[in-house]
Parts: sequence; C-alpha cells; structure tokens
Amino acid sequence: MVEMATQVGTATQPRAPLSRQRVLSAAVALADEGGVDALSMRRIAQALGVVPMALYKHVANKNELLDGMIDALVGEIDPPADDADWKTAVRLRVLSARRMLLRHPWAPEVIESRMKARSAPTPALMAYLDSMIGIFRAGGFSLDLVHHAMHVMGSRLLGFSQELFEDSSDREPDPDALPPEEMAARYPHITELAMAVAHDEESVVGSGCDDQFEFEFALDLTLDGLERLQRTT
Repeated sequence: MVEMATQVGTATQPRAPLSRQRVLSAAVALADEGGVDALSMRRIAQALGVVPMALYKHVANKNELLDGMIDALVGEIDPPADDADWKTAVRLRVLSARRMLLRHPWAPEVIESRMKARSAPTPALMAYLDSMIGIFRAGGFSLDLVHHAMHVMGSRLLGFSQELFEDSSDREPDPDALPPEEMAARYPHITELAMAVAHDEESVVGSGCDDQFEFEFALDLTLDGLERLQRTT
C-alpha cells in the first residue's frame, strides 16, 4: 500500500511550469548535443514535453531564441574577482569565458553571427562588456586607451579568437592542394613555419599548436602591452 501511494503521489506531482529559462536551458543542451544547426522549435518542445506553439509565449522566433541562448551562456562566466588588480581580473574573467565556450563549441559562431545581425549586443553581453570596460577604467585606463584595449582584445574578451591558420589535422585532404614541393617553393615562409610547429609531442617550438597555450600566450602578450601603455599615459 505504501509503495502504491508513493507511485500515485509521484505520478500526480505537477510538472514544473514552462518558462523562458527552461526553454533556453533545453535549447542550449540540444545545441551541445547536436550542434546549433540541428536546433528547432519542434525538438525543443519534444525535450520539454510540450507542443511547439507553447514555446512562442517565451521566445518569439529563432533569432530571439539564439539571442537568449547567448545571454544564458554569458551568465556562466565568473563575475569579476574581488580585490584583484585590473590585469588579474581581466585575465581570470577571459579564461572563465573560454572555459564556458569550450563547454559549448557552437557558441562562437552564434555570437559572431548575432553580433553582425543586431544593431547592439544582447543585454547580458552588453552588461558583460560594460563590466570589462569598468575593470579597465578602475585600473586607471584613459577612455582612449580603453577604446584601443577593447579593439585589440576583440573576441578574446569572449574566450575565443579568429585564427589565421586553423588546425586541419582532422579534415579530409584537399584534392586541389598543391604538392608539398610546390607549396614549399611558392610559400617558403608558411612552409617553414608549418614545419616548425608540426603537431607532435616533441615539437621544440613552445607547445606546438596547442590551442589553450596559444590563446593564453596571446592574452598575456596583449595584457602586458596594455599594462606598459597604461603606465605611460
């Protein structure tokens, strides 16, 4: 009798009401699983156990859904560190943003596409960027230097960067690619660099093309340069 009562009680427990947060959380989880291209209102509705039309009370369309997903991810970034100097605070926050994006590999493409499509960043992204500007200002940066800093940091503020040469080790060989000998003759410096940073554990140049190493190297180099400029202005 006790077991039956427990089962009945469980079966009759009310389902959590649908909310914008639940919709966005389900969308993020589905994008993590299959990529943002596979995302649809139908799949989100199935995951939540509702009809697709119910979602439109919380997100008007696909673009609003994507904007909301961006804001949900920005909410995962750590707040500014207490009692830290500007350089430490910026570094910690940027690396927190990078950890978030590594959890959600689809996010950089969505952030870039929505930034281009919108007249302004999403609200949470706007607040994040505003707080980063505040860290620089509190660190003694002039408005002019903050302007330059935000430009030079660029997408690195959000945990990613556009790479000139992307890792192609997991791609199919390009049938139209030049033979190695012709490549070396036509582009000797690119070939030399590619050979020097070959993707093997015994590479003698830094840590090869380890993405995390290269990201932090560029971040620290940028912060060191900004620190030098801040001291001279």
